[in-house]
Amino acid sequence: MVCKILLGICCGGSSRYRHHREDDDAPVAAPAAVAKEKPATEKPKTTAAAPAKANGKSEKLMDLLNLAEWSESEADATATRRKVEALERLKRVVRDLQVEEKGKRTEAATEARLLAKEDSEARGTLAMLGAIPPLVGMLDDFIGDDDSQIAALYALLNLGIGNDVNKEAIVKAGAVHKMLKLIDSPESLNPAVSEAIVANFLGLSALDSNKPIIGSSGAIPLLVKTLQNFDNPSGSQAKQDALRALYNLSIFPSNISFIMESDLIPFMLNALGDMEVSERILSILGNVVSTPEGRKAISAVRDAFTVLVDVLNWNDSPGCQEKASYILMVMAHKAYGDRHAMIEAGMVSALLELTLLGSTLAQKRASRILECLRVDKGKQVSESFVGNLGGTVSAPICGSSSSSAMNPNTGFAECLEVEEDMMSEEKKAVKQLVQQSLQNNMRKIVKRANLPQDFVPFHFKSLTATSTSKSLPF
Repeated sequence: MVCKILLGICCGGSSRYRHHREDDDAPVAAPAAVAKEKPATEKPKTTAAAPAKANGKSEKLMDLLNLAEWSESEADATATRRKVEALERLKRVVRDLQVEEKGKRTEAATEARLLAKEDSEARGTLAMLGAIPPLVGMLDDFIGDDDSQIAALYALLNLGIGNDVNKEAIVKAGAVHKMLKLIDSPESLNPAVSEAIVANFLGLSALDSNKPIIGSSGAIPLLVKTLQNFDNPSGSQAKQDALRALYNLSIFPSNISFIMESDLIPFMLNALGDMEVSERILSILGNVVSTPEGRKAISAVRDAFTVLVDVLNWNDSPGCQEKASYILMVMAHKAYGDRHAMIEAGMVSALLELTLLGSTLAQKRASRILECLRVDKGKQVSESFVGNLGGTVSAPICGSSSSSAMNPNTGFAECLEVEEDMMSEEKKAVKQLVQQSLQNNMRKIVKRANLPQDFVPFHFKSLTATSTSKSLPF
């Protein structure tokens, strides 16, 4: 390129010299006469050379511009040629995927895997050229050939990266059924093939339209089995992929019933404590608790609330605290019978501590749970209070006097006054009981946090405020 520019400059100089010679108005035959009449001949020459010099610069600029345009056109031609070559390569790969020869198909699948790995345009082009059906066909055409199956599985995985159209096309081509059939084959499955299948379920389950198809296909037990298989040499990556795939599937409500059919809930609650998987487990439980059968399954697990309350004390993991408090908040709000079990698990003191030391979101959720428990406790005190009154006072006491008997309206008013007095006494008892309980727990927490004894958090008063709201805004 530099040589071409220098050549253009040189050509521009020669053309300028030629232009100067042709435009000279002085006769060529009489240079001496001009010299005798005008000794100072340099001045006219200088005047005549000025426009020639300007014209020379213009020609030089034009030569450079022409050279740049030629370079751009050459670059465009090169880019077009490369695109044509890339398209021809993709066409050749798809043709090789459709041949009968096993070795050639495996090589084509490996090449498709590499081409689709980081090139989004290649993913779309390969799919449009028809690469997906033959790749899916390789899953059951080459039973026992681990290399061919792995090449096909990872080619499909890469084709679906960031491309929802391809993910839908892979499922429609029957990949889910064929992968499950491959898992259920009587021959021992290579762990690398199993890992590739789990990775494909993770990618395909990210698309909402695929979630019900995969969930009802029987893939959930496979993912649970992968999660429980600690001896799998593929290690933690396969477990993480299985957890993330189960999370994607648990987003769709109809898949919760399939999750209930497995022993996933007890396993996940028992696995809490492993920080590598705890946050994702809590995310799945957060989706499960959104359905009545999910809440029932969690309540049925022994020590479920004890485990979840223990998570609230993980001050070094705010994400786990927020997710555990969400699960407990939904269960406290929806399941009246679970609140007593939560209190027995020591949740009140853990929640009060969370309102002091937790994240903003965890503090809000802890406050909502305490409000639910406070309302529940008030109902229990009210029932006990009414029961004691019923044992000592007979019902006909209202309006039993002769004046009441003569004036039924007066007796009815007296009954209302008694009921109002009873309700006011109940409210006072409830309020005093709740305040005493909260204050005692707060003193313990302040002492544990090494805070001044007269410390009172700004939002503590809101915990004892009268409220009947049961909404869950957080």
